[in-house]
Amino acid sequence: MKIAYSPCPNDTFVFHAWAHGLIPGAPELDVQYADIDITNRLAAEGTGPDVLKISYAALPWVLQDYALLPCGGALGRGCGPLVLTQPSSEGAAADPAALSGRRVAVPSERSTAYLLFRLWAEQNVPGGVGEIVVMPFHEIMPAVRDGRIDAGLVIHEARFTYPSYGLALLTDLGSWWETDTGLPIPLGAIIARRSMDLEALAGWARASVQYAWAHPEASRDYVMQHAQEMDPQVAQQHIDLYVNEFTADLGESGYGAVLTLLERAAQTGLVPQLDYAALLK
Repeated sequence: MKIAYSPCPNDTFVFHAWAHGLIPGAPELDVQYADIDITNRLAAEGTGPDVLKISYAALPWVLQDYALLPCGGALGRGCGPLVLTQPSSEGAAADPAALSGRRVAVPSERSTAYLLFRLWAEQNVPGGVGEIVVMPFHEIMPAVRDGRIDAGLVIHEARFTYPSYGLALLTDLGSWWETDTGLPIPLGAIIARRSMDLEALAGWARASVQYAWAHPEASRDYVMQHAQEMDPQVAQQHIDLYVNEFTADLGESGYGAVLTLLERAAQTGLVPQLDYAALLK
């Protein structure tokens, strides 16, 4: 069975057992390692594999052909995207209003991070930001540091590494979202073609998550092999942050978070208006 997920530590940790034939009855996986921008595009074009990890923000464009699985993805608390700027003369970040009309770098315009940023900016940046510049994730913090961009939207391990670039935290979008909604942050979704046995797929994915928790050492070599020279301690922080109770089962609050995000985004014209309550279940 063809599957695509990122080389990030949380994904390789979650799918290690299944990818290595350790889940009884589960089909053998043919894994494509791809960043989320690529999997988002593959799913939207209909050319993707049977199962993919995509951004929750990309769901509106794929729900006709793909269903959301209730496990294997990334939601959580305290793990949201950050908006970074150069520090002010006092060493702190600028006021959010200072982003009005400014250039902001983002890693994708079809990401949960981007939706959260736009929803936050609507409340906190008078007149809205200026130009949105899409650039590869690894280029964003150097661009902000060097003054080529006024602010940057970053995700994942940048939570732990941005101080080394001399940058200041303007806002933690996850904290804002949790305060505003009381819900966890929907980040990465596992989807499967609607023609497949979705219940069986969910069971195998959940079993892989549970194996990873029960045997944390078993996946270490696999995780680090794909971690793009990431420090092992950072890789473990990444796993601890993004693999949690919602990875095993979205539950009502997980589904509620996804529904709230997409309905809010639809109200502001960021995603299509669809019956998300029906399509997500």
